[in-house]
Amino acid sequence: MEYFNQQQFAEQLDTEDVLKDFRSQFHIPIHKGQEQIYFCGNSLGLQPKNTSLYLDQELEKWRNLAVEGWFTGDDNWINYLQHLKNPLSKIVGAKPSEVTVMNNLTVNLHLMLTTFYQPTSTRFKILAEAGAFPSDQYALETHLKTRDIDPETAIIEVFPRENEHIFYTEDILQLIHENKDSLAMVMLGGINYYNGQVLDMPLITQTAQAYGIVVGFDLAHCVGNIPLQLHEWGIDFAVWCSYKYLNSGMGGVSGVFVHEKHHASNLPRLAGWWGYDQATRFKMEKGFVPMQGADGWQLSTPTILAMACHRAALEITDAASLPALRAKSIKLSGFLRFILEKFNEQNNHILKIITPADTQQNGCQISILAEKNGKELFNRLVDHQIIGDWREPNVIRLSPVPLYNTFTEVYKVGVALGVS
Repeated sequence: MEYFNQQQFAEQLDTEDVLKDFRSQFHIPIHKGQEQIYFCGNSLGLQPKNTSLYLDQELEKWRNLAVEGWFTGDDNWINYLQHLKNPLSKIVGAKPSEVTVMNNLTVNLHLMLTTFYQPTSTRFKILAEAGAFPSDQYALETHLKTRDIDPETAIIEVFPRENEHIFYTEDILQLIHENKDSLAMVMLGGINYYNGQVLDMPLITQTAQAYGIVVGFDLAHCVGNIPLQLHEWGIDFAVWCSYKYLNSGMGGVSGVFVHEKHHASNLPRLAGWWGYDQATRFKMEKGFVPMQGADGWQLSTPTILAMACHRAALEITDAASLPALRAKSIKLSGFLRFILEKFNEQNNHILKIITPADTQQNGCQISILAEKNGKELFNRLVDHQIIGDWREPNVIRLSPVPLYNTFTEVYKVGVALGVS
């Protein structure tokens, strides 16, 4: 698509935008009487206006029914999860039986490691990306220690090449080939949180599984951002949060995918009573009998209020549809990249965009390496009511989200930066 640094061009794209009405379904932050330009959905998505409605329904039920809320009506709490499974399964490309909603991301990652990381004396290593989000790093490190395995020996990291910032698929595949006899698991971020790069999840999965290696992904930056086909790709497991592109609130409830090929297996797991066979759960009998599918990995009584926030947000994403969101996202991020490249041309190339330009390798987020005066540049954006985020030592992340951001807002980034 050909872009122009013109307000009229941006406004025309907004007029043609088939998703433009979804913006009105979100609360846009106001500062000094002015709507902020919020490009931080990669960190925390905006609040849908229907969130309070769904929350109020459950608060009213608690107020009026108390414990009977678990059993009363079609919206009873016992079955509340069922409101989430169908829209969520469409968003991640899975069967409803393969997804569940529970806990938070890192808790779920530990649960999945308990099940799927089954080391032997010869096959005990895990392939991860260098500089993964700290929670993933700490989860792998400490989980290995609980198994009396040295993480320094067991974790193989794939790095960007020297003086580069992206991960090459061929480097990941080469490491898998070289370590095929010692790898027990590949555990990567589907989108790297720092550079915004989308990894080739289908090819990585196919390559690793050909050697009998288990494959899992942290999809925190993927879900609601890019189309996924977890069932078709054959990924063994995945975990994600819901507070970024799924807009389900601060620390919102997490999601889990377990491929159906594992549902009938006798894999080890940490169990709780909410994962027990629902038909006989209240008999309180000894001996764990799991629910079928991913639901059998549930532990505790569900957090209904968090699920209500999630339900509200999923309703909007489902209505918009991932194909339409992705089509707009490609245009939005492409326009932002165009504006930033214009700025670079006019300012001695003081920035470096470290998110790949290939649309197969990027989502909403554009990560900018500011080699000089980065914080000054970030603060200039803030002064113009443009909210992104800063990652040490010198990266600015901007994420125009197709549900609520506009092309005119992207154009205003150029205005703030003085692009002519």
